[in-house]
Amino acid sequence: MLTRRYFFYGSLLTSAVPTGGYGSVTSLKALGYKPFYDKLNVAAIGCGGQGGQILNDAARTENIVAMVDVDEKRAAANFAKFSKANKYKDFRVMLEKEGKNIDACTIGIPDHMHATVALACMQAGKSVYVEKPLTRTPWEARLLADAAVKYKVATQMGNQGYSHEAIRTASEILWSGEIGDVKEVHVCSTPGTHPTGLAEPPKETSVPDTVSWDLWLGGAAMRAYAAEYTPYNWRGFFDFGTGQIGNWGIHSMGPVNMALQLGAPTSVEMVKVVGASKLSFPDRAILKFEFAARGSMPPVTVYWHDSAKPSDLEAYHVPGMDTENILPAMENLAEKGRGRASRGMGPGGQGSFGPPPGPRPAGGARMGAGGPGVNVYGPAPEAAKPGILTGNGAVFVGTKGLMSTTQRGEGVQLLPAARWKDYVLPPQLLTRSPGHMMDFIRAAKGGEPACSNFSISGPYAEWMLLGVIAFRVPGKLEWDSKNLRFTNSAEANKYVRPAFRKGWELKL
Repeated sequence: MLTRRYFFYGSLLTSAVPTGGYGSVTSLKALGYKPFYDKLNVAAIGCGGQGGQILNDAARTENIVAMVDVDEKRAAANFAKFSKANKYKDFRVMLEKEGKNIDACTIGIPDHMHATVALACMQAGKSVYVEKPLTRTPWEARLLADAAVKYKVATQMGNQGYSHEAIRTASEILWSGEIGDVKEVHVCSTPGTHPTGLAEPPKETSVPDTVSWDLWLGGAAMRAYAAEYTPYNWRGFFDFGTGQIGNWGIHSMGPVNMALQLGAPTSVEMVKVVGASKLSFPDRAILKFEFAARGSMPPVTVYWHDSAKPSDLEAYHVPGMDTENILPAMENLAEKGRGRASRGMGPGGQGSFGPPPGPRPAGGARMGAGGPGVNVYGPAPEAAKPGILTGNGAVFVGTKGLMSTTQRGEGVQLLPAARWKDYVLPPQLLTRSPGHMMDFIRAAKGGEPACSNFSISGPYAEWMLLGVIAFRVPGKLEWDSKNLRFTNSAEANKYVRPAFRKGWELKL
């Protein structure tokens, strides 16, 4: 059976050439290739918040024909905007009724349901765009990577920085040898805007009339509804989300994963924690990932500074950079003659950032993040201080110098700034992207695989999600990637694979 990719790039046997010839529309469609001028029919699963963002990204060029959301209020604006699309609460009903009319699905829902929904769509033959961090557990990330191979559909994880010019330039700088061998990297995030450090579960409240709580839980264990769970703050709870490492780490670690060609780590360990909890992610923490040598690259240790603040004693002080602003500005390649870094990545484009969080009201919540009407928790961001790594970004410590990247990989610079000022960028080695959603759409129409397809993002998410387990289990955890297990902790192995409610089990 010929795959669409084989047809697009390979050569067919003479006996397989259709009567209409290679170029005929009839022969193209018969082989599973959708002409680029034909629009995809897209189903959006998750239509508020980030789910709404990605469905609108797809709608710029494609047809939105079906929409699914378990929360009518959260989805209301986009339900009204795409009034002609059929609406559903249960993705399974949508697939059954709309399956023959759908080419691809965007999936922007709570982390604990990513794998369940994505697998069902892939098994139905649909290409899938799944928001970061792909899944909630390492086992699910491996499952989706295997499913992409089995079901031969186009895939993309929504880590939008992977399509940016600057992340690719950062890789090319490192590969050029400019900063020497990198044996240590420090990556950080701002404090989360979800509950952290909880001592007890949130109190039960009545389920809103617009929410289907059973469908929201999906495969998770049944429990009483609490207003803290929906529509946004689920990400702070171990049972539903992945905290800041899944919310921002998957972005800020992107340049590290790409440039250092990271595979699976040999170990992960939480080396410091503030506000530990058995229910939610801690207030702050530092994780340590150890990776073996990869080809000519030496072993490297990657530190994750979760929710670091400039006032924290444990915040990373970059050696010799006491007067430097550590993280570069976004889009800082323009001064190097590269122009805007990536089509569709600026304000209003694919993956654009919203306004900064607004003022903090009484009660500890912060307005302006998480969407309208969402109570947001955690400390307000502090202003960056020279020489200290805070915000969202990374610092590569090389034997010949330092390099830093910012946000989702949208900015890069050498440190100190004087070294960057006169630096000439190395030749381009990596293909540039048309934009993250367009990259996926091209793949879904039979073009080359997307830059964060599951063969790339699956292994990446898998090792990142080991950090979620390290938040829950103390000590150095030795990882056996081949067998998908920790070799020295039965407790940690409990969290590698989720337990599903009856009827929600996953199987290829």
